[in-house]
Amino acid sequence: MKKHGRLRRFSVGDVVIYLVIGLFTLACVIPFWYVIVSSFSQMPGFYIRDFTLDGYKYIFSTNTLMRSLGNTVYITLIGALLKLLVTSMMAYALAETSVPGRKLLLNLIIFTMLFGGGMIPTYFVVRSTGLMNTLWSVILPGLVNPFNLIVMKNFFQGIPADIRESARIDGCHELILLFRIILPLATASLATFGLFYAVGQWNTYMSALLYIPDSSKWPIQPLLRQIVYVSSSIGNEDAVDSEIALLASSIKMAVIIIATVPIICLYPFLQKYFAKGIMVGAVKG
Repeated sequence: MKKHGRLRRFSVGDVVIYLVIGLFTLACVIPFWYVIVSSFSQMPGFYIRDFTLDGYKYIFSTNTLMRSLGNTVYITLIGALLKLLVTSMMAYALAETSVPGRKLLLNLIIFTMLFGGGMIPTYFVVRSTGLMNTLWSVILPGLVNPFNLIVMKNFFQGIPADIRESARIDGCHELILLFRIILPLATASLATFGLFYAVGQWNTYMSALLYIPDSSKWPIQPLLRQIVYVSSSIGNEDAVDSEIALLASSIKMAVIIIATVPIICLYPFLQKYFAKGIMVGAVKG
């Protein structure tokens, strides 16, 4: 009877749910598996045929990919840190209900979530400020994400006001209060939005194409597009010999792996902060 009762716990709804979850999992895993296997094979497929590392050897032997990867690491680190710094400072100020004009600022921030200038006005702003053809053109525009700002503000408001008041009574400066007391208490929120900003910077694509005409300053994503859809060589379309043409698929898949794996490796280290950081800030108004 116990065994029969245990079997009855798995209803048709449970089977459907597990089936749907399994299908979604396969839809995510199969393409990634295909790319990994094809990067180590001379012929694309779901299993390795004629194992080779020539694709990786070739792309690491060229300066173009390594320069592009360096540009990506630069804009990811500098961009994420700078955006996180400005967002946290602005969120800390808006978390104080006594700040003059606070409601007006919040309304303006919400307005930017609903309406934007668009591609052409933003392009003219970047050009008029002298940011064209520089890596800063993909960092400074959109320095603060309104959604991240509001959620982080709510997170700061959840920190007891007595802590801030006690620090101010002891003569603590606002910057010291922010960096020595508030931010250490907001580790989960900082890790969450730092990950958001880092992923956004790593995946920079359209803004790089619009604002950086010099391909030597491109991050990895525009270069990946050029390799996959335009050419089988890296940075030299006129010098594709028969050996490179034979390894064209392996080269493309290897570049995809290099452009994807580093940012994926960040998630396991920030996973424990992720759910806590986004939920705590989202449910407190």
